[in-house]
Amino acid sequence: MLSYAYKLTVTPAKMESTDVELLREAGFSDSAILDICQITGYFNFVNRLADGTGVELEPYWTNQ
Repeated sequence: MLSYAYKLTVTPAKMESTDVELLREAGFSDSAILDICQITGYFNFVNRLADGTGVELEPYWTNQ
């Protein structure tokens, strides 16, 4: 799952049907695979919006 999410984040144009097949072979249902894809995409989207608009972390995040 983490390899799939990493590849989708770093090299989305290189995703192939075999990436999904590997998740199925690992026991993930199609519904779970969709969740993985949607959550990964959502966090990539939100982080790019934040980075692109200069949003900064709240101070309590930098002290951890």
